[in-house]
Amino acid sequence: MPDLDPAVLLAAYDSQLREEAEVATMAHVERHGPLLWARSGSGRGFVTYRDLDGATGVALRELVSATVAHYAADPEVASLEWKTRGHDHAPGLHELLLEHGFEPEEPESVMVGRAEDLVGDAPLPDGVVVRQVSEPDDVRRMCAMADVAFGRPFAGMADHLVHRMQSADSEMEIWVAEVDGEIVSCGRLEPVAGTDFAGLWGGATLAEWRSRGIYRALTAERARSALRRGRTLVNSDSTEYSRPILERAGLVKVTTTTPYEWSR
Repeated sequence: MPDLDPAVLLAAYDSQLREEAEVATMAHVERHGPLLWARSGSGRGFVTYRDLDGATGVALRELVSATVAHYAADPEVASLEWKTRGHDHAPGLHELLLEHGFEPEEPESVMVGRAEDLVGDAPLPDGVVVRQVSEPDDVRRMCAMADVAFGRPFAGMADHLVHRMQSADSEMEIWVAEVDGEIVSCGRLEPVAGTDFAGLWGGATLAEWRSRGIYRALTAERARSALRRGRTLVNSDSTEYSRPILERAGLVKVTTTTPYEWSR
């Protein structure tokens, strides 16, 4: 099967996965110029855009200042993420975000490719079971494991995911790998309504269980489910743990993304 052109994949990513698709599950969304300001039900802010309409200099400073003022005035917001992409033309944005109290997280690779390329044979180590979960207790156990795997807590994530799982129109799937009932790896599948895409999110594996093919098996199961749901493309913001696995499976790095975090 011929390789997909990275430029074609990036164009699909920009046109189908930015702006409205990123905030579809948020409790509140409003537009401010080229920006979308969003807030989750758990009080987390999120800023995204397809492009900045060429804003630079004073215009860009005003966008950043207005964003911080907007969220600072909302008592329900405890933290805020401004999501940047490496291929965007935004001179001076990094410096302005730092000036306004944002701190950059580690950059991640934006991986895009065909779901069918991920569904190959992925044998599991003896004793490891992969299954889809939906019960609140399982979701909370999964989040607790992910906090350990990532080395830091994600406040409010368990409540957020439980709430979403209980929503009647939710297509999100949560998959885990267990050993003797203990969750050792996990990942979500998030089909994006009105697009060809399903997102691979939340991939995490305990350190002692890495490099055994478990994440690869979880990815294969999620890709199969994506295809059953009619999604032909998958995307993932990947750390350096997961990027090589997805790359070997045929996904392509089309750009990078760096979240900038602000908190009270």
